[in-house]
Amino acid sequence: MSVNSMTSFFERKHSQLGVALNEIQKQAVLHTEGAVLLLASPGSGKTTTMIMRIGYLITEQGVQPSRIKAVTFSRASANDMKERYLRFFPELPPVQFSTIHSLAYEVVREHFRKTGVPYQMIEGSGDQERAEQKGPEQVPLHKKAILRQIFKSVTGENMTDDQMDELTTYISYVKNKMLPPEKWGTVKTGIPNAEVILSEYESFKQSGHPSLLIDFDDMLTLGNEILERDAVLLGKYQGKYDYILTDESQDTSLVQHAMIEKLARKHGNLCVVADDDQSIYSWRGAEPTYLLNFREAFPGAAILFMEQNYRSTPQIVNTANEFIRRNKNRYNKNMFTERSEAGEPIGMRTFADYKSQTRHVVEEIRKSDKLSEVAVLYRNNSSSVALMNALDRAGIPFYMKDTDNRFFSHWVVEDILNFMRMTFTDKRPDILDKIHLKMAGYISKQQMAALKEIQNNGSVFDNLLNHVKLQDYQRGLIQANRDIFREMSGMPPLQAIRVIRERLGYEKALDKMCEWLGFRKEFLIGILNTLEDIADTLDTMEEFANRLKALESALKTSKRRKDANAVTLSTFHSAKGLEFDKVYMIDLVDGIIPSSEDIKKNATGDEALMEEAVRLFYVGMTRAKSQLELLTYQERDGEKVAESRFVSHIRSIVKPASEGGEQEVEAAAFLAGDQVRHRVFGQGEVRSRHGDLIDIAFEQGVKTLSVQTCVEMRLLERV
Repeated sequence: MSVNSMTSFFERKHSQLGVALNEIQKQAVLHTEGAVLLLASPGSGKTTTMIMRIGYLITEQGVQPSRIKAVTFSRASANDMKERYLRFFPELPPVQFSTIHSLAYEVVREHFRKTGVPYQMIEGSGDQERAEQKGPEQVPLHKKAILRQIFKSVTGENMTDDQMDELTTYISYVKNKMLPPEKWGTVKTGIPNAEVILSEYESFKQSGHPSLLIDFDDMLTLGNEILERDAVLLGKYQGKYDYILTDESQDTSLVQHAMIEKLARKHGNLCVVADDDQSIYSWRGAEPTYLLNFREAFPGAAILFMEQNYRSTPQIVNTANEFIRRNKNRYNKNMFTERSEAGEPIGMRTFADYKSQTRHVVEEIRKSDKLSEVAVLYRNNSSSVALMNALDRAGIPFYMKDTDNRFFSHWVVEDILNFMRMTFTDKRPDILDKIHLKMAGYISKQQMAALKEIQNNGSVFDNLLNHVKLQDYQRGLIQANRDIFREMSGMPPLQAIRVIRERLGYEKALDKMCEWLGFRKEFLIGILNTLEDIADTLDTMEEFANRLKALESALKTSKRRKDANAVTLSTFHSAKGLEFDKVYMIDLVDGIIPSSEDIKKNATGDEALMEEAVRLFYVGMTRAKSQLELLTYQERDGEKVAESRFVSHIRSIVKPASEGGEQEVEAAAFLAGDQVRHRVFGQGEVRSRHGDLIDIAFEQGVKTLSVQTCVEMRLLERV
């Protein structure tokens, strides 16, 4: 290919589409033979570069479109690439854009057709129809139904929706990491006997039905195993494609990498597009270390750095670039932008509590003319409900990126509603049956069964006291509960929830459940506090119940606002790949981001989770094109909280220490557990892990210490 021909291709597409590639992007397009790792920083135009590369292969290199395979992690990304290709090259035949799962399923389907093995998918399209089919023991043939039954047989308990999520995540992690059965028990999870449940699940899929039952995770593991042992089928697929491209490869797991390696082994023409700084899915098996060791799998591979950001202002780009450098296990990239305008400074605001944070966000969003260019990002979905409530009250339309309505069906929410129902009538034992183990009174299952036998339409409490055998200590508690419920009749919902939590003993019951069953207390308390936020300003419990229904309906309606003029609410994870003029990152406190587990692991020398939390924060920052606000607060759920150390680090980047002279550490620092936080003049914050030694120094009359002295004495470490 002559230089003139190459130049002509780029000039032609520039003329047709207005697309002008920079030098690194052009190198990525032209490097068609052999393996290449294209490290694409946020906003660097990776999809455009990939599509131009495909077009170049076809129009300039004469490659047949059917000989090119483009694989990405998500269906949305595959569709985006397909649409972009049609727009760039409408005159060309189609190219195969697919997810890694669909590629694996193609391999699995062909293998089972060839070997005559009957199989059946137990998740995906047609779920309802398949769920109605039954296995030999009358188990609905659906993944979740099977897991629920096995969970109950192993633990004796019904599985909650949260436990289902955690269990399916555990199974996906095990499969994507290609862990053998003897290592299943080494994977940390809150699910009791998870490895036993997984073992029984695998046995059921293989022998619990005439057909082999497979789920989405099986498609990957089976696809890889088939290519490993079926040389004929592997040869067929290796000969099917001459060029393979993979996008979002930082999200790819070991089993997915293994499949792609096998397909590319024959010709070696593999283009991997990724950003190790945006690898945020280790919990489902993503393996960013694969990228760091890319040349071990493909010796001699080219590694190109797409570092120019076309999305964000210099303020955002330069700060985010400096922030991600705190991670050690990464390629040393240097993201930059050539945008001339500096843009607004990154906003950092601290509020008294998270309610004040929510009010600020709503007030600021009110001022926006184009809501579709505004996003509110958070680490956990639980952050979204109170925000959604405030936006709905303000009449501000929103689009929920993660339409997770499990909050409204969560058992804690149902418990509170059942407590409230008991204030309307205490004559329904069926309601008491749902909450009697979660309140003071200690009513046993046997006593509850005896109560249900009584059919006199009387008060459940009076029937317990008059007709059921009780322990002496129970009588006073049951009488007190009866009086409290009657006192609650007509009470405003906010006050009622506080009575339920405290006087009826619900919060103490949650403490015990967390201890026995492994639930996360802060999550459950967060639900109760969110319910209080919703109840605030409402007059009756009926209004509260109706408000919950209205919010659940608003959440479902928000799905239809994807392309409308509505503010986007999203987790950091789901925001990856998106961009907005203005981004608010909320709930930026230690314990949320980074999480308590991130901090705990990091303190023991295990940096992996903390580095992923840094990447997650970086992803959030780089969604913003023009304006970015980082929001934190001092109190949450009645307890003092510390500003996220990531915000502290950003502050030190935005307002660096003045050069020359020694800065002094202020003696008056506030205590947070066993840590002491100190203000450094002109620098932001540093943190002491040795507050006792600082105290000794102060007692000896040393009122100020230089930062350098503190660091040398190992009293301080920069955050």
